[in-house]
Amino acid sequence: MERASEAPEAPQIYLISPPSFELGRFPDVLARVLDSTEIACLRLNLASRDEDTLSRAGDALREVCHAREVAIVISDHQILAERLGLDGVHLNDASKSVRTARKALGPDAIVGSFCGATRHDGMSAAEAGADYVSFGPVGTSGLGDGATAEIELFDWWSKMIEVPVVAEGGLTEDLVRSVSPVTDFFGLGEEIWTTEDPAAKLKSLMAAMR
Repeated sequence: MERASEAPEAPQIYLISPPSFELGRFPDVLARVLDSTEIACLRLNLASRDEDTLSRAGDALREVCHAREVAIVISDHQILAERLGLDGVHLNDASKSVRTARKALGPDAIVGSFCGATRHDGMSAAEAGADYVSFGPVGTSGLGDGATAEIELFDWWSKMIEVPVVAEGGLTEDLVRSVSPVTDFFGLGEEIWTTEDPAAKLKSLMAAMR
C-alpha cells in the first residue's frame, strides 16, 4: 500500500469487513461495492476465532477481491494469511508483532498495524517495518480504549512520517471532510455495511473527500 499523496487526488479506500456475515450473501454485496469504485484493500475482520469459519470466509472473499485485483489482508491470523493465499495481515496489538509477521510472511506481504490514538505506537510500528499504520477511532466507536485519534495526529504524521496512514472508526461525512487532507486511506466498515445500499453510502462518503 502506497501513500495517496503520490496520486493527485483524494485518499484511497480501505474496506473492513463486518465482524460477522452470511457467507451465502456477503461476497455478492462485496462484489457490488468493489465494482462500484476503486478500492485499495479489504481487511477480513471477523470476530470469530473458529478456524473453519475464518478459512471459508477467507477463501470466498479472496476470490472476489483477487478477481478485481484488490488486495486482501486478515486481522491477526498470520498463519491463515499464508495458508489461504491472502496478501498479508493487519495486527491489532500496535507494533508488537510487526517484526514477527514480516519475518514469517516475507518482504512482499502487506503488514499493517492498528495503533489506536498513540503517536509512539505508530512510530514503533513504522520502525518495525509496517507497510501502513492505522489510527482510530476518529469518531465515536468501540475501537481501542475509547481515546479518539485527533486530526492533529494525522496532520503531524502526514508531515513527518513516510509510512502511509489509515484513518478508521466512527467516520462521518464531516469527519471524512476534515481528515481527508492529512490521511492516505480511510478504513470504512460498519459505516457502509449497516446501510441498505453500501455502494451508495460509500459514494456519499467519498464525495466528502473532495
